[in-house]
Amino acid sequence: MRTRRTIAAAAATAVLTVLSLSLAPASQAAPARYPHLNPGGQPRLVEKVPVNVVFLGYEPDRVPRADYQTELPRDYEPVVRSRLAYDVREELGLHYTYDYRISYADRRYEDRFFGELKRLARPAPLTALQTEYNAQQRNVLDITSNHHIDAPSVERWLAKNPPAGVDTRRNTVFFINWYGRSDFRFHVYTKTNEPDPDTGYNFGVERDSRKIIAWGGTTAKDEEDGLGSTHRIWFHDLSAGPESWTSNWNVDDPDLDGNGIEDYRMPPTWEYAAGGYRPAGALAGDLGRITRYVALNLLFTTSPLYPAELPTAEPPRSINLDSNVYEGWPGVDASRQYVKPGLLLSELRELRWRNRLDYDSQDLPFTGDAERCYTLAMEDVSCYPELDYPGFANFYLQNRKELARTQDDQGRVDYELPMFSYAVPAGTDVPALGFADDNYVDGTQTYVFAFVSPEVVEAGYGLTTTLIHEVGHHIGMSHPHDGYDSTTGLDYGPEDGFYFVGAGDQTNSMMSYIDLNWDFSQFDHDNSDRFLTAAYNEAANRLAADVLDSPRSHRARDELAAADRLLGRAKAALAAHQYPAAHAYADQAYGKVVDGARQAGVPTDRVAAQMSAEAKAARTSVEADQPHEFIDSLDPDGPRSQP
Repeated sequence: MRTRRTIAAAAATAVLTVLSLSLAPASQAAPARYPHLNPGGQPRLVEKVPVNVVFLGYEPDRVPRADYQTELPRDYEPVVRSRLAYDVREELGLHYTYDYRISYADRRYEDRFFGELKRLARPAPLTALQTEYNAQQRNVLDITSNHHIDAPSVERWLAKNPPAGVDTRRNTVFFINWYGRSDFRFHVYTKTNEPDPDTGYNFGVERDSRKIIAWGGTTAKDEEDGLGSTHRIWFHDLSAGPESWTSNWNVDDPDLDGNGIEDYRMPPTWEYAAGGYRPAGALAGDLGRITRYVALNLLFTTSPLYPAELPTAEPPRSINLDSNVYEGWPGVDASRQYVKPGLLLSELRELRWRNRLDYDSQDLPFTGDAERCYTLAMEDVSCYPELDYPGFANFYLQNRKELARTQDDQGRVDYELPMFSYAVPAGTDVPALGFADDNYVDGTQTYVFAFVSPEVVEAGYGLTTTLIHEVGHHIGMSHPHDGYDSTTGLDYGPEDGFYFVGAGDQTNSMMSYIDLNWDFSQFDHDNSDRFLTAAYNEAANRLAADVLDSPRSHRARDELAAADRLLGRAKAALAAHQYPAAHAYADQAYGKVVDGARQAGVPTDRVAAQMSAEAKAARTSVEADQPHEFIDSLDPDGPRSQP
């Protein structure tokens, strides 16, 4: 669950004017124009994003195309979400327009697909959620049997057997409805082949709350379920379940948390009927909402949580995962027992594939200020009251004060990513599984925190997966259950009118709360490459402006021209949906501008400082004692804690 204040975005405009600046000495005054390099300005990156929507078991009279399309946006512009808490709208210079391709599967294809579901289905007991549904007063039927269907197998079948004309290499949503056919089986989907690497606990086997109705996003080379080639599939089946993640088993209570606002949920297919939880005519619009607020905003084309460029003087080439564990659990060496450095590195290297990543670790005593500030944080009391920060900032402030003793790789790597884990004794409350904090000034990422205790281990978790997840946040990735809608400027999560977006967690993403996998999804990879394309493009633009202001700018003429050509290739690659290539070209373009800066005698370490100063100057006053963290909670009432 997200426990942060409501985020409001202030309007800001990005200057997109092509600057005409001299590449020659002032005496020559020879202006130069660049079609792609935009010195001093934002990137101008445009992608027409194909979005396939396939209705499988939904006929046009049940889901009219016009009613469905009413909910769909035309375009999207990602922003840095952490800045929104400080009333700053920081755009990335990316603009997406959507190219929707909507189709209804024919009867022959449906027979093949549902025949495959029947073949994969294994009889199973009713889940606790199906039993809860049967106990509702207003349910339109009782579930009399159940079957488990392996979710990765369904995704793989769809990848290898797409309907005619559907290219699943592009973003594709399959909306599935088996109900109403003579071969229908009540069912849920499962994923059971990735237990927690530290504890061995298998959430997919042990928890009914991890029996799901949607899945997708698996990469070509996923270690457990790789598709062999790149596909971008997410399927969603309202004839499965009901399930825990969106609480769609509850058809009696509109307001689950009692705050007076209806928790908007999508019930099972058979509940869209006269006398059901929702009228039949609402189905098309609801599937449109899932497309917009889940598939598009949270999976296919997301906004980064934090800036992808990282808080360094220059975009870093080498990153050290600097792990520090406060060892306060008597008799347990948590850094050895509950951190798997190999898995941590391998998963993060797949996402930040152009960086050199390494890892080191040290143990710290859980005594003195570390213990004192921890205890006070749990009471929401600041251990540095003179600084006027909230109590929760104790973790950040105490480790910032003592950072010098933990960072020992200066000069060896470009960026030490600070990770602090707390191993605490039995009976000690933990504030969360983990969180990726910011600087309480302008939304810039700072440190990663994770927590382990006997109770956390009993719940199934060590430290490794939490650290992968939180570092994912630190380098820009958002959850697949909360995000930003650029049309309305709204940042939202699975609450109240957006309760249904918890469906996004049913994805093969490390950024999910579903605990069924420890990999970054294909969608994560795509978005990370897009974000970094924009980040390197902007860094090139900023540094180019400094070069052109130099009296020796003529010495950089060839390098800036080469950078301009490379940015042109990056734009073309993005337009062709070749995201790794776009990232690589933009990175190379920045390298050319760096070469030019050296030729012109211009320092290359001003870019990040300039961008940070602009963010601080733009923000309006925000009280430091208002909570703003994106906390990865093990709230006993949250979906992650359900049996």
